[in-house]
Amino acid sequence: MPTKRSAIDALRKLEAERKALDERQRELEEKAALELGQLVLGSGVEAFSKKGLKQASEMLGKLGEAEALRRLGSEPAASGRSGTPAGS
Repeated sequence: MPTKRSAIDALRKLEAERKALDERQRELEEKAALELGQLVLGSGVEAFSKKGLKQASEMLGKLGEAEALRRLGSEPAASGRSGTPAGS
């Protein structure tokens, strides 16, 4: 019987860890949103509609940093980023 008991305990522990990770992810997403919001304020895009800002952000994300800046007529800063879209 100890094996069944330990498997049950392991599952309970795993579920508790998942809940803790989910909470940590929510906290980090909130902090990231604040950081991004601070970057946007004063840039001029805060005047965009919510829908327009979301659409522009999604399009820029798909292009990647380097290509988006190239198309907008600016050179990317030497930040070490590859300029490829996230998840590529």
